Amino acid sequence: MSLQPRVVNAMFVKSAQSIRDSLEESMSEVVFLGRSNVGKSSTINTLTHRKNLAKSSSTPGKTQLINFFDVEYRLGDEPYGVRYVDLPGFGYARVSKSLKEVWQKNLVEYIEERVAIRLFIHLRDARHPHAAIDDDVAGYIGEFIRPDQRYLTVFTKIDKLNQKERAALKREFPGSITLSNLKKSGEERVHREIFETIFGAIEEET
Repeated sequence: MSLQPRVVNAMFVKSAQSIRDSLEESMSEVVFLGRSNVGKSSTINTLTHRKNLAKSSSTPGKTQLINFFDVEYRLGDEPYGVRYVDLPGFGYARVSKSLKEVWQKNLVEYIEERVAIRLFIHLRDARHPHAAIDDDVAGYIGEFIRPDQRYLTVFTKIDKLNQKERAALKREFPGSITLSNLKKSGEERVHREIFETIFGAIEEET
């Protein structure tokens, strides 16, 4: 049997507009990105077991800042620190053209230049697995991802699919994780991927 990493503490640290006013790169970062209504805030709250750690908005695209959360994992009795980064959603934002240009520039700089990023978690809506904007983002990250970085697809809103649709999704996207924020299924797999990407393989218990 293997040990399972678990979150024991999580706190909001700071919001930033760009890479220039972001936190110092003192911890490995897990970046959450996805369309504005895909459930990024809900996913972060589910993973950290905190209802309102990441603030969700009823207006898609309202969150326009880079939000940082310090998360403490435990594996056995050992503590491990990770930083979650919630990026502004893309695709549905109702913002002025000039603001959108600045916003996109700031996001591109952060995604491409931030050395601390170790894992990109791309949240995709299970009901719309072929959304062009998601395919574009996946291709874009694939162009510059470093050898020490990983890219992980996580499908949200899996509860909206029947068993046949879920099976088809898993066949089409091998290696992806399906996550239910309602039933909390898939959560342990996400934590394990985060932990092993940053800290290495988890040894089996003897």
